[in-house]
Amino acid sequence: MTQHDQYDDEDEFGKSKSQLKREMHALQDLGKRMLDLSNDQLETLPISETLRSAIEESRRIRQNEAKRRHLQYVGKIIRQEDDPDALKRAIDAFDAGSEEHTRRHHLAERWRDRMITEGDSVVGEFFNYCPSADMQHLRNLARNARKDVEKQKNTGQARKLFRYLRECVDDAEATN
Repeated sequence: MTQHDQYDDEDEFGKSKSQLKREMHALQDLGKRMLDLSNDQLETLPISETLRSAIEESRRIRQNEAKRRHLQYVGKIIRQEDDPDALKRAIDAFDAGSEEHTRRHHLAERWRDRMITEGDSVVGEFFNYCPSADMQHLRNLARNARKDVEKQKNTGQARKLFRYLRECVDDAEATN
């Protein structure tokens, strides 16, 4: 084994200082994004009480330098969370331009379209995907949307069905 081969193994030496710094800044940016969330959105995130109180404290800080230092602290807490990647995905779901938001949107659209065209059997499939959904309410929404399509009317029933499906999809994805 040559001396050069000994230094090729990155696992042996860990991450570079630059890589660690990039990761730290990414966590701080995630903390900044958390500050912009509403209290209701923040409640749905799978975070510890320590992080929740640090976010609330950071919202109260007005001085720039103090805010910068506190964001470093928030980044440190995020690093200690169980799954920072899951946290990032959950925050991305609130961002209307994100891939996660778009994926959930399309998923809800596909479920809606199938419920309108294929009937109540799809409602049962959806219930397997999202057991917390209200089956009776979902069937009524799907039935009303089907009636709209059959009568070639637009009374907003398909939109109501989509909104409920989107809530259910968000709930199901948040628990996974």
